[in-house]
Amino acid sequence: MKDFKEMLNQTEGRRIEFKATLPSNSDIAKTAVAFANDAGGEIYIGVSDNPREVVGIEEDDLFRMEEQVSNAIYDRCYPAILPEISFITVEDKHLIRVLIYRGNQPPYHLKAEGKRNGTYIRVGSSNRLADEEIILDLERRRRNISFDSEIFFEKTISELNINSFKRLFKDKTQEDLDIPTLRKLNLVKESQGSLYPTNALILLSDDPIRSEFFPNAKIECARFKGTTSEVFIDQKAIDMEVAEQSEAAYVFVLRHINQSAWYEEGSIYTKRRWEYPINAIREVIRNAVVHRNYALSGKDIKVAIYDDMVEVTSPGLLPPSIDYAMMESRQSDAPNKVLAPVFKHLGMIDQWGNGLKLISAELKEYPNVELKWKNVGMSFQVQFIFIGDEGKGDVKGDVKGDVKGDIEAVILEIRKNSSVTIPQLSQILNFSSSKCDRILAKLRERGVITRQGGRKNGYWVINDPE
Repeated sequence: MKDFKEMLNQTEGRRIEFKATLPSNSDIAKTAVAFANDAGGEIYIGVSDNPREVVGIEEDDLFRMEEQVSNAIYDRCYPAILPEISFITVEDKHLIRVLIYRGNQPPYHLKAEGKRNGTYIRVGSSNRLADEEIILDLERRRRNISFDSEIFFEKTISELNINSFKRLFKDKTQEDLDIPTLRKLNLVKESQGSLYPTNALILLSDDPIRSEFFPNAKIECARFKGTTSEVFIDQKAIDMEVAEQSEAAYVFVLRHINQSAWYEEGSIYTKRRWEYPINAIREVIRNAVVHRNYALSGKDIKVAIYDDMVEVTSPGLLPPSIDYAMMESRQSDAPNKVLAPVFKHLGMIDQWGNGLKLISAELKEYPNVELKWKNVGMSFQVQFIFIGDEGKGDVKGDVKGDVKGDIEAVILEIRKNSSVTIPQLSQILNFSSSKCDRILAKLRERGVITRQGGRKNGYWVINDPE
């Protein structure tokens, strides 16, 4: 099974778990609850994780284990979780695959522990007990509402200072931010005869109450000396209303990255170019502001600049429907259902999911910058890593920009599956598509590999030395 062998190369994480033997009923139920509360996932029983190896299950035990897994999940989880359980045979060894779908009635929890003490979420490759903030977030998801759309009852709209946002709105849209417009954008809602702001309008306001109730709705920017976070060169806390935060953070980045200059052949004019794809960085910072989870207290957006990297970390996990490995396709999912349309109205984001395409397009012009992304705890992190200028060299490691291990990893995957595609390599190795394409181009240029057949039905041939 080629697809299963590719899956074995994935890292155990948010959507996948490997077990050499049947886990306890409690562990199975916890994982089922965590997967159902998040993006869904798969449990493979009969595969050891360290080292990754197919150990298999005795054929006589398959149906007994299937029944035990099914009963453990059904009896211990609430609301009911209905797993899809199947048997897989790989290299004459039998496995059990337990597929858990993303649930539409969260929060799921262990019956015996109750919702408060039995709700689990998936963080990396582990199941973590959810706190009250996360449980409330799951309850909002069940009701299909967002935190930014909830009414803020501490002040009426007439008491709230939104003068700065009114000026910005007028400047960007040529419209007045009057009550009908506020209603249309769901920035105010009526309750018991009074108009109250939603959380989104509090975040957009310059009223002191914003800092009182949302002290972490800010961006912490830092320029570090070297490649670690031990020594600051410069730092700035951007604590203004959220509509203007991303541009202020972007200006901070520009102040701390370099531009190169050169004369193009046959021209008397100087050409200039930033060392990093600045439009892509701006897009990532904007996405962090628009899509971060404002319900998580104690967490702010962080923009960190090192000698070799620009890093943006945003509170909240990446929505399950967004995949950075498929940047060429339009993808759009707005956790903040009020803020996202407001930012679109202001012309600051593209509602139709072109942001990732913009990032991908600019990265193609920067083969010496690698894009990496990952969930870090309850945050999502994007890194623009400077990997050196393009150069020539031997395939075994002195090619500037691609380390020996990365090149060898690509060759190893081709040995495993000669029909492997660039999107598959990107997913398996957690490399950007542009990096995979670049490494393959270098390997072909040096005669290490050749391509047989067309783009869809072709395959790779490794030209091993005699």
